[in-house]
Amino acid sequence: MRLNRIISALPLGLPLWVGLTLGVHFPAGASRLEPQAAAPPKAGEVRISSKDGLKYVWIPPGKFMMGCSSGDTECFDDEKPAHNVTITKGFWIGQTPVTVAAYKRFASATGQQMPSEPGIINPEWVNENMPVVKVSWNDSQAYCQWAGDRLPTEAEWEYAARGGSTDARYGALDDVAWYGKNSDSRTHDVAEKRANGFGLYDTLGNVWQWVDDWYDANYYQNSPSRDSMGPSSGRHRVLRGGSWVVDPSLVRVSSRTDDVPAFRNLDAGFRCVGEANIS
Repeated sequence: MRLNRIISALPLGLPLWVGLTLGVHFPAGASRLEPQAAAPPKAGEVRISSKDGLKYVWIPPGKFMMGCSSGDTECFDDEKPAHNVTITKGFWIGQTPVTVAAYKRFASATGQQMPSEPGIINPEWVNENMPVVKVSWNDSQAYCQWAGDRLPTEAEWEYAARGGSTDARYGALDDVAWYGKNSDSRTHDVAEKRANGFGLYDTLGNVWQWVDDWYDANYYQNSPSRDSMGPSSGRHRVLRGGSWVVDPSLVRVSSRTDDVPAFRNLDAGFRCVGEANIS
């Protein structure tokens, strides 16, 4: 194999013995055996998971101001103080919350039961393009692990949800979110509202989204500035983004709520961060 490489690299007309004597010159630091590394994904690039069939979007590394947005007068104390956070590694995240169709795929593959049907919101789970609801943090974690993924950290979620915007919302509320005053008292199909700057849908409204972090109302006062993982322990897990049933004041990119990991509700869903099976 090496001889063939040398022969193919010789200039036309150069005697073979000269090439064998001199060898083939490689650029300094270049490997003779390893191929060039593939170019990294581009911000907003979309790929489909071979495991759950959902679309995932590439979020590049970067810095952002986490917590209460500049000029936002509706922030609660647990959103303060705003603080600079650096995300050092890019990641794939679900373009939408996990849908009923994807959760059915998980349930079929693992023997896990579907959550009890959410009544008139989506009788018998007939609409498979709606976000799955009535899933606990534990359910969400199990799904993401099955998919070769994980739940996003709170910092990853907010960085992705902002889509590069520094505002409390990345657009006019009715353009980007389903919430209590425009939802007609139900969830809606994912991706019906406008996407954010990274191409993500429903980061605001439709369903609250579980993240990996334990909740601590005072965590932002001393949280790390790089790749924050949240408190090391706690009683409640964090949900982000607001939902179809809440007041507009809660449908902001820095808004936080929390509950026990076993909690299930008609407006609680999730999305995963992809680590594998993204192609």
